[in-house]
Amino acid sequence: MNVAVQKAVEEFEFTAEVAERMQPVYERVKEHISAEEWPVIAPYVDEILRLKKERNAVILAHNYQTRDIFHCVSDIVGDSLALAVKAKEVDADVMVVCGVHFMAETAKLLNPSKKVLIPDPEAGCSLAESITGADVQKLREDNPGVPICTYVNTSADVKAYVDICCTSANAKQIVESLDSDKVLLIPDQFLAANVAKTTDVEILTWAGQCEVHELYKKEDIEQIRKDYPECVILAHPECPPDVLDAADFSGSTTGMADFVKEKKPEMAALITECSMSDNIRADCPDTEFIMSCSMCPHMKKITLQKIVDCLRDMSNEVFVDEAIAEPARASIEAMIDAS
Repeated sequence: MNVAVQKAVEEFEFTAEVAERMQPVYERVKEHISAEEWPVIAPYVDEILRLKKERNAVILAHNYQTRDIFHCVSDIVGDSLALAVKAKEVDADVMVVCGVHFMAETAKLLNPSKKVLIPDPEAGCSLAESITGADVQKLREDNPGVPICTYVNTSADVKAYVDICCTSANAKQIVESLDSDKVLLIPDQFLAANVAKTTDVEILTWAGQCEVHELYKKEDIEQIRKDYPECVILAHPECPPDVLDAADFSGSTTGMADFVKEKKPEMAALITECSMSDNIRADCPDTEFIMSCSMCPHMKKITLQKIVDCLRDMSNEVFVDEAIAEPARASIEAMIDAS
């Protein structure tokens, strides 16, 4: 049993009253949360729902969050672009971002008057940590006149020194919107390489990569095809180019989810973080998912227990230095406008 969940059990009991209050929730999620798991999860969910109401809070959850968070307590779910856009529309006093730290910073940048919390401030990102604002300043000095677009998987410090942001879903669109024959697309070298194959714009990049997606190899795709010839393979653009070349479809997490919902393949493999398949299975009951995935240790730092703790104590509030907040916000809003 997950240690954080075990602590929740010790603190919150699955009483008859909790069972009765949580029955409507269980009816909604019983296809995704087993009857054996529910007595462990329900007391925790019960407390989070109570605290959300008390604090006038909403929970934003990325597609890579675990089933209990994604299906039981979240109010807004999606990929980084969806969360960035929907964060601006939230009518609440408190926002709890169940994702990694750059996502919480983005929510704060777009909602400066709201209190933004992250259940675990140590939930980082290998890609975001591969580059700094000082690195971007040096890139600009070395490439005068070249527009700089950063993937949203970066810190506010990095966003403050670029011209615009992008996501895996809109990277090509954003690059081409800059009306330049050359663009710096940072920091994910694989996303940049994959965009470069689809545009006439010359793409320059940085040697960053996602520790989840960089692990995939072309041989992984070939093995899936050998074992499951009928399987449709969908890969995230942060994967190496030869992985995307071997896949049937490439897209953001929302793009992959939409593909499966619309095409309804009998069998699919999502080449991305593990929880993605778990979470979209709810909307795609007729598709069998082949679990060929890699787990993000940073996303998995967010747990039900930590959500309870931060809502109860109003802890782990996210702040962005005012010196960089305005330009960082401008780069995100430029992306939203261009999208």
